[in-house]
Amino acid sequence: MPGGRLLKRSFTLRSALALLWLALLALLGWWLSTQIQVSGDLRKFMPEPRTAEQSLLIDELGDGPGSRLLMLALQGDATPVLAAQSRQLATRLREDDRFDWVLNGDQPMALEDLPEHLLPYRYLLAPVPAGQFEPGNLQLALQDRLADLASPMGEQLEPLLPRDPTLHLLALLEQQPRTPPVIEGVWFTPDADQALLLVQTRNAGFDPSGQQQAVDAITTAFAAVSAGSTAQLEMTGPGAFAVKIGNQTSGEARLIGTIDSIGLVLLLLLVYRGWKYPLLGFLPLASAGLAGLCAVVIGFEGVHGITIAFGFTLIGVVQDYPIHFFSHQRPGLSPWANVRALWPTLGTGVVATCIAYLTFLFSGVDGLRQLAVFTITALLTAALATRYLLPALADPASRDMADQAWLQRLWRCIEGLPRPRRSLGLLAALAIAVVVLAPGAFWQNDLSRLTPVAEADLQRDGELRNALGAPDVRYLVTVAGSDTEQALARSQALLPLLQQQVDQGGLVSFDMAARWLPSAATQRERQAQLPDAATLQASLARAVADTPFRADAFAPFLADVQTARQAVPLTVADLQGTPLAGAVESLLLHRPGKTLALVTLTGVEQPQALAAALAGTGATWVDLKQASESLVAAWRVRVLAALAVALLLLTATVWFALRDWRRVWRVLLPMLLTTVLVLAVLRGLGVELNLFHLIGLILAAGLGLDYGLFFEHAGDQRAAQLRTLHGLLVCSAMTLLVFSLLATSSIPVLRAIGSTVALGVACNFVLALLVSRHAHQPEGKESMHAH
Repeated sequence: MPGGRLLKRSFTLRSALALLWLALLALLGWWLSTQIQVSGDLRKFMPEPRTAEQSLLIDELGDGPGSRLLMLALQGDATPVLAAQSRQLATRLREDDRFDWVLNGDQPMALEDLPEHLLPYRYLLAPVPAGQFEPGNLQLALQDRLADLASPMGEQLEPLLPRDPTLHLLALLEQQPRTPPVIEGVWFTPDADQALLLVQTRNAGFDPSGQQQAVDAITTAFAAVSAGSTAQLEMTGPGAFAVKIGNQTSGEARLIGTIDSIGLVLLLLLVYRGWKYPLLGFLPLASAGLAGLCAVVIGFEGVHGITIAFGFTLIGVVQDYPIHFFSHQRPGLSPWANVRALWPTLGTGVVATCIAYLTFLFSGVDGLRQLAVFTITALLTAALATRYLLPALADPASRDMADQAWLQRLWRCIEGLPRPRRSLGLLAALAIAVVVLAPGAFWQNDLSRLTPVAEADLQRDGELRNALGAPDVRYLVTVAGSDTEQALARSQALLPLLQQQVDQGGLVSFDMAARWLPSAATQRERQAQLPDAATLQASLARAVADTPFRADAFAPFLADVQTARQAVPLTVADLQGTPLAGAVESLLLHRPGKTLALVTLTGVEQPQALAAALAGTGATWVDLKQASESLVAAWRVRVLAALAVALLLLTATVWFALRDWRRVWRVLLPMLLTTVLVLAVLRGLGVELNLFHLIGLILAAGLGLDYGLFFEHAGDQRAAQLRTLHGLLVCSAMTLLVFSLLATSSIPVLRAIGSTVALGVACNFVLALLVSRHAHQPEGKESMHAH
């Protein structure tokens, strides 16, 4: 009876401790939900720029004029139906503050779009042809207006004529880049089978949540205007692709996470035959994840979504810690004694893995710094939870894993394997030869290769971009000035050269802020060309005399010209709240001490010729693809140097724990050889390595180090060797399941990590088994190590 009461009291205490642990995790989770701010700015995972072109790349990727554009095509119904839907859709989106502007050809800029005080400035924003205000030319213009009034457009033009009889506003409109043909009052493809719209989102291109909201708003609005029709919506652009990738990634992550969770529970139930083991295994993992998030919340302004997604993938390795604890439990040994015996080996592996991830703290990438803080905190938390909390919840063991017949048979087969010696050297030499001699580029610098967007989608994006005259996402021209005025003046000097390129077919169109807002000097030059009041009044009187128009009909026109003659030149600030503001501001970048004027290009047919033509003009030709590749290459050199330092620190850590170079070599050799083998396999398959392969190699190296340490820890005692084998079989099976599923992903990033780690786990386990394990000593002989 006393023994039964003692067991019951012990069970009650363990249950209370488990509930308390779960309650603390729930409380911590609640606190995090009130504090965490998830960021979606993917620039946090870009290296810090070192050159002007790289800085411009980062700016352009996030908030440039090309990154916030969405291109829409309505198709699948009759032309009049699509035209009506285009107008209705544009109206709805223009009322939504998630969009800066919406263009579909139905609302060309008109006089009424400009505030009253800016209307006269049309004569300063667009050049006045020589002689336009002479009597003869004015008379021709008025005769043209009489013909216009008799046309179907007469009703729209009539209110504008008193103020703009020469339709000078059209000269301003003609400065805009090429637009699609207008059919039924809106933009269409030449075949009139697709209505086109061009939308600019307010949120940056590297804001997945903002782009998701914009895409959802467009989808909802289209569903409303197309109800009952067969019309379909097609959407492309950086934001649309980002949303598609995000949804695809989250969907695959949920599926993989669900399979992993089910697999973990089933594996623990099958192997340890107890319902408590999945729960006990969950507690350190949950503690690790929440602690990692807390560290990032405290240390950074916002937690990036990628940090959360990758972080939980990377800390999946912490599930190994409770598994080792479970596999080494045995009758007659208390859980506390068990964990104390395991701790030197477990702690060494944890410290060594943390050292590897310290590399990312010096990577120069804010997102990777977050990932390092998250992962290191999580690893330490899981290890400490396993050491100091888990034994208090574990029941005394009722059986020894080493007693299982199948495990003993497997170990006898393993002992029959020959010890590799020279063969390892030959294997290493062969792998190095493959790494060095395999054809093709070693590193992948092209960031676009990491996108899972289908080639057909990218091709369709190019078609719509060309049809709408949207700017190219790769090529750009920049002109620097000490201030906005100088930048406008210098970029404006490029107009003749760029127009010549358009005329020669090397370029479809271009756009710049100076097209919409000329420099102050240019505005003053145009002012000087405007006639004085008396001269213009006399010329107009002569022109009107031979027309049906009244003599005083064009008084507003005379007033506007005289106002323009005396006006202070317009500045960027004066355009706020006007249709011109977005076009101008998106093409000017303000930096400390200077302003960059951007020239966007559409349909670059001969980039090298255009770059050569711009040489010596003071403008800078920017190939954003080339800038991104140089940025990635420079960053990689920095990370590899940090990894070399980490390898030295890792070696020192293992030596400090083992104090024997032969033992250190047996632990490190499988990890080092596996790294070379994985590189050889990837290179042999023609895979170009990127950042995420590097992350995978680091994770695989940490796992391999653990395998080597635990085989070394087992020494030459048969029972200890069997328990170690049991634990490592369960660990490697779980890890292989997780990362093999990732390797099947359609997302290149997940596939790179999954395939690298899965391959590394398999190689590390086999090599550690062959190299790191000790030969069993027969009964009666003294063991080399006692544990």
